Parts: sequence; C-alpha cells; structure tokens
Amino acid sequence: MMQRWVVMNKKADFYKVAKTYGIDPVIARLIRNRNVVQEEDIRKYLSGNLEDLYSPHLMKDLDQAVRILAKKIREKKPIRIISDYDVDGVCSNYILFRGLEKCGAIVDYKIPDRIIDGYGINENLISQALEDGIDTILTCDNGIAAYDQIKFGKEQGLTMIVTDHHDVPFEEIQGEKQYIVPPADAVVNPKQADCSYPFSLLCGAVVALKLIIALYEEFHKPRDQWKEFLEFAAIATVCDVVSLTDENRILVKEGLKKMSHTTHTGLSALLSVTGLEGKKISSYHLGFIIGPCINASGRLRSAGMALELLLCEDNKKALSLAQDLKNLNEERKEMTMKGLEKAIALIEENHWQEDKVLTVYLPDCHESLAGIIAGRIREKYNRPVFVLTDSEEGYLKGSGRSIESYSMFEEMSRVKNLMTKFGGHPMAAGLTLPKENLSLFHEQLNSLSTLTEEDFVEKVTIDVAMPIQYIREDLIEQLSLLEPFGTENKKPLFAQKNLSILGARVLGAKRNVLKLKVSDADGFGMEGIYFGNIQEFNEYLTSHFGENEVEYMYQGRKNAIRLAVTYYPDVNEFRGQKTLQLIIQDYQ
Repeated sequence: MMQRWVVMNKKADFYKVAKTYGIDPVIARLIRNRNVVQEEDIRKYLSGNLEDLYSPHLMKDLDQAVRILAKKIREKKPIRIISDYDVDGVCSNYILFRGLEKCGAIVDYKIPDRIIDGYGINENLISQALEDGIDTILTCDNGIAAYDQIKFGKEQGLTMIVTDHHDVPFEEIQGEKQYIVPPADAVVNPKQADCSYPFSLLCGAVVALKLIIALYEEFHKPRDQWKEFLEFAAIATVCDVVSLTDENRILVKEGLKKMSHTTHTGLSALLSVTGLEGKKISSYHLGFIIGPCINASGRLRSAGMALELLLCEDNKKALSLAQDLKNLNEERKEMTMKGLEKAIALIEENHWQEDKVLTVYLPDCHESLAGIIAGRIREKYNRPVFVLTDSEEGYLKGSGRSIESYSMFEEMSRVKNLMTKFGGHPMAAGLTLPKENLSLFHEQLNSLSTLTEEDFVEKVTIDVAMPIQYIREDLIEQLSLLEPFGTENKKPLFAQKNLSILGARVLGAKRNVLKLKVSDADGFGMEGIYFGNIQEFNEYLTSHFGENEVEYMYQGRKNAIRLAVTYYPDVNEFRGQKTLQLIIQDYQ
C-alpha cells in the first residue's frame, strides 16, 4: 500500500518545558505533538491523579438522578438497569448494579440480545419490565437516541432515567440544530449542549461511575469506596475507543495500576486464563486481550455471561466462566479470519480494490463480526468499506469502517432512501438494507463519492525524525510517562532515513518475526525487530535492490540495501542482559 510520511512540526520552547518538568526535550516535543500546551495541562498530563478528576455534580441532571434513585432505594421500589451488550455496556451495568446494591437497592439488570433486540432499549424490554413489576428503568451506554421508547415507558407509568455518552440526536431546522432529548425523569449525558461538565468525551461506564460516586456521597459511604470500580472504568474507556486525554487518561492510568494486583475475583480469573496474571497490564492488553473476551459473549452468545463473570465471587466458578469467554473469543477470532479470507478473495477476484467505496456481501458471516472484518479490510486497502450479511429478518445487516477523508454517516445520509435503518459517525456505521437494494447502494455510494487517489494514500505521521544514535535507556524510560497510549494519545513514532541493513534472520515458532542489524552513515549500529509481513518486506527489497542483495543481507554480507524506517525504541531484556532495539513499523 502506498504511504505518505509526514513529520509533525509543532512549535514550542522544548528546552524550557524540558527544564521546567525535568524531562528530555524529545519528551517535551512529544507532549506538544499531543496538543498539551498549557502549564496546568502539562502537569496533569505528566503527573495527574484521582484528585484531578472533575466533580460529578457538574454534570447536568446527575443530582436529579441521585435524588430519584435515593428515594426509590428508601421506598424499596424495584429498579432495572438496561445496558448495551458491548464492553462499555457490560462495565456500565456492572458499576451501576454493584453500586446500587451497596446502597441497599432492590435492583436487577437486563442486557438486550444483539440479534433479537438489537442495540439499546426497546418497547419489548419496557413491556417486560412492567410485567415484572419494575418501578424504575435506568439505562447506561444507551438511551439518548430512544425518544419514542422513553416516552412509551413514561406513558406506562415507569420512572425513566437515562445515562449515556453518545451524541444527542438533532434535526436541522432552517440551518439550526434542534436537539432531541428523550423525555426521561433525568438525562445524564455530558454531550448535552447545556451540560456544564468540563470534559464531554467520557465512555458510558465513566458516566455511570460519576453517578455512583454521587450516590455513595448521598448514602455516606467511605470516601474512597468508589475506587473499587476504577479497573472497569479503565477497561471500558480503552475498549470503547474514546479519547485518552484529560480525565480519561487519569482513570485508565490509575485503573491499570490497580489491575496489576487486582483483588477482583472475575477479573483475576480473566487475567489468569489469558496468561496476564502477575504481568504489568497496559492499555494494549485491555484493548486486544481482556476487552475482546468480554465482548465475545455479546457477539456470539449473550453478554449476560460476561456480566455474570464480573459479579461472580466464587474463584472456581469465575475461572470456569473466564475460560468459557476465552474459548468464545478464540472461536470469534477463527470465524473472523475465515470471513476476512473470503472477503479478500472476493475483492481480488472481482478487482473491487479499484472502487472508491468497497461493499462486500458475505451471506454466511455472523452479523456481529461484520464490523471487525470491515475494519481489517479498511486497514489492508485504506478505503471505506461496508461488510453486509444475511440477517434473521430477511434483510441484509452490516457495518462500515471509514478513512479520515470520508465521513461515513454523512455519505450514507445521501442514500438513506435505500436503507431501512442506519446510524453511526464519520469513522464507523451500522445499517439494515433490503437485499434488492445492495447493488444500487454500492453504485450510488461510488458515484456520489468525491474521494481522489490522494485520499487512498495512507498517511504515516512521524513525531520526531530522530537519529538512532540519540536512543538511550533513560529516554526510553521517560517515554513511559506518556502512557497509557490510545485514541488521541498515540504511541510516539520516530524515523530515520538512509539506514544500512547489515544482516537479517527470521525468528519465532511461526517464522513471523524478522530480526535486523541496522547501521547509520556514521557506522552506529543497533538491532531492529519487524513484526509485519515478512514476505511483502522481501518482495519490496527484491524489487528495489535485486535478489542478490537480499541474499547477501540474509547472509550478513556487505550489501547495497538502504532504507528509511519509522520505529519505536525499546529495551530488550534477555538473560539479565539489556540491549537497545528498534521496533520497526514502516519502511521505504
């Protein structure tokens, strides 16, 4: 895939910032690249802690929600929590359920079924709550877009409280946005236009946590008792891919610290079966190991399995539940790989990779995997992509994943007459489509698209063009000050050009790791590791330097290969010996 490398060039007095905060000027530059500029923000970025979190009372309707819930708890009225079925929904539900329970509430929960119910609260779930004698419904990670459903619940005499973090729906009337807020007894969502909360980019679980912090105050719980939920706020924040800035960063940092020596039964079991017990847990582990296990139950069975694990207090049972989730995730991975292979084969056979917008129909794909597969295809071809599959109702259901220059939700709005249902944001979307409209959907999206060839060139943003001679162990240690990495706080990327490749060998049981010996023009050498596609790497080198030179490289002989690389510096520790190395990301 074509790439365009761009070096960031944001200005500041890096030496002054470095001196003020006792950091290397390179670290000062990296912080500036992440748009952290004001002194107070730099302090919070480097050493912010739980004392820096904002007061929950600043959130619109939160005190109102606490007043209602406290009254219901004291009157022994049954409360039901209804969440989403993803990681954020499960964690939100867990925080609210445990928190309400500890305040003495009569409380239960319901998680919609992905296939039967679809996303969020619906009239069936409300009717079921009425049948079960429920007095109050409390939503989490959903509800802000459920105007009609909330109205129905109110008309049936239920008390309705919404906690959510999604965008508030609106209608444009004469160029002005008119927001459509559901008619609940309290709507707690920092994205409301008239909410004075200083940071609106929270996930659903953190909105739920803010409610519980205030409820614990109301019931005079010990001041720090809410911290038992930190780990779940961290998991949800990373897995819901919200911005890892401001207080989100603090919550994740503190949650990760706590997780490395967790006393939580369900979480301990999950760390144990995934081989993470006793390890230093990072945001990577949350996003790619813990989160997918929690998510797998909602994708392939019922998200109730994951919540059952979080609520479990018996070690033996927790280990069994955690193993079930891990097995489900392995099954999900296998199904995803098969679906992806089919999709790529279809694209290559039909030369669809030339299309501006890809539409792939996989009739046998499990509908919960369409989004993951779409994301992988997008990574491979750097084009917007929709993956559609047959649903139980006879329609096609699907998910889309986009690139920076294509606002998916806006573009879908232009062909909304072809869909029975759709929703999403610029980078991702979901849709339901009558089967007969599939080719029309594909044609219209492509004919209306204004994407150019330039948009399909992957942009690689480099933080600092830094010679490998500059890499030192203390600098690598300081890089950890920037953690946790994630959305809007990306892992730093460095680059150097004109490196000689003195030698290479393939390692690993699956022969999927490339170890390189690199050297700069001054003869300064270092080891490099590349975890990408080795076959593509070899083909690239052969096409540019010829087969003989590649052979010399693998023999450790003098050769003509010179590359520019992007990298992340790392310390490799083996049998007590520490060596500096580059983790190579891209090459040219």
